[in-house]
Amino acid sequence: MTQQGVRWTADQVLALAPDAASRKAGSKLGAAGPWSEAGSSDEGTVWGLCKGSGSKPYQTVVDIADASGPAYKCSCPSRKFPCKHALGLLLLWAGGDGVVPPGRAPDWAEQWLAGRRRRTEEKRAARPSASASGSGDPEAARRRAERRAERVTAGASELEQRLADLLRGGLAGAEQTGYGLWEETAARMVDAQAPGLASRVRELGAIPASGPGWPVRLLEECALLHLLDQGWLRRARLPEELAATVRSRTGLPASADGPPARDRWLILAQYDLVDPKLTTRRIWLHGADSERTALLLSYGAAGRAPELALPVGLVLDAEVSAYPGAGQLRAALGERFAPPAPAVIRPPGVTTAQAAARYGDALRDDPWLESVPVTLDHVIPTPDGDSWQLADAGGATALPLTPSARSRPGLWRLVALSGGAPVKVFGECGHRGFNPLTAWPEGTGEAVTLC
Repeated sequence: MTQQGVRWTADQVLALAPDAASRKAGSKLGAAGPWSEAGSSDEGTVWGLCKGSGSKPYQTVVDIADASGPAYKCSCPSRKFPCKHALGLLLLWAGGDGVVPPGRAPDWAEQWLAGRRRRTEEKRAARPSASASGSGDPEAARRRAERRAERVTAGASELEQRLADLLRGGLAGAEQTGYGLWEETAARMVDAQAPGLASRVRELGAIPASGPGWPVRLLEECALLHLLDQGWLRRARLPEELAATVRSRTGLPASADGPPARDRWLILAQYDLVDPKLTTRRIWLHGADSERTALLLSYGAAGRAPELALPVGLVLDAEVSAYPGAGQLRAALGERFAPPAPAVIRPPGVTTAQAAARYGDALRDDPWLESVPVTLDHVIPTPDGDSWQLADAGGATALPLTPSARSRPGLWRLVALSGGAPVKVFGECGHRGFNPLTAWPEGTGEAVTLC
């Protein structure tokens, strides 16, 4: 990672971008024109001066050697991390054409690096004492949990009544009442401290306007919501793992209390889900030794990117701890022992039929599961009327792509990468189809992001 001969790809650099606007602006700065005095060190530091609108160029430095993840410093006024100048500098460095030669960091870059690494060591040294300070009053925490559970139970009981009223009056009435009733019901679930129920109620409100066949979809989602309600109301009778899944789907917080598992984690994919109030970043990992798949979630307030960003296609030597719940893949990232590094690791793949069966099996543990992570081997993107699908190279079976995947530019990257030949594709397989996120050509080749 810190050797001069090793470079990231442009895709791996752009995976660090906080949003699409930064990705576009950073790409424009990935050429030598605006840069001067650029350089890099064997220790994993890249620096340079970027000409801006002012009289003085922006001083930009990136530390990619820290195990806690890349860090950025730029004298520009942007509040995004990394800013477009840091992305442009890394793209320039990733090109490997000698524009960013090896050398000694200038004083302004060295001072920031020294200060940052000193603070990192201080935090690491202080960590044991902080954990020993205690975690508050457990009895008070228990009483708070009981009060919240009572509120959620009241909310779930009210929601059951509203679902019964809807079905008694007929689904056709849902189209006439509009979105306001659903929003009011969702607000009641928020008051009941059940954000998971509130989110699913809001999704119900959008179904009557979703096109032909909406009554069937509405009935399906009402059934799943009813099942979740009943799971909460009867959680004491459920197996502990399933009860933990119900608590998670309802929206109750949980801690990653599983034992830390150290592995060489291949960073499979990273993408953001954006709504007006919150940005959710999903990062999929594959353990090279354990062959375990883990999902990291990171959040950012409206208009701000989540803090965690990992370059797709690299390998991270780190620990992760699992969250409770039957069939749950979510984990928390723990200690990192080295910065992300290049590797030739690829996840093992399955056929399209095996992928569909894997999703079906997972629904037994979590009936509310939208999709499961799957790597498909030897598949070819092929048109299917007005749609697209991934077909096994042998032609036996195929998986349709999700509607969102068919509208993304990543589809054409996948088609171009394949060129009619089989490829390996990682993505999410669910009831809406397959959502491709990352692909590799047959034989050797870098990971190509599709999201």
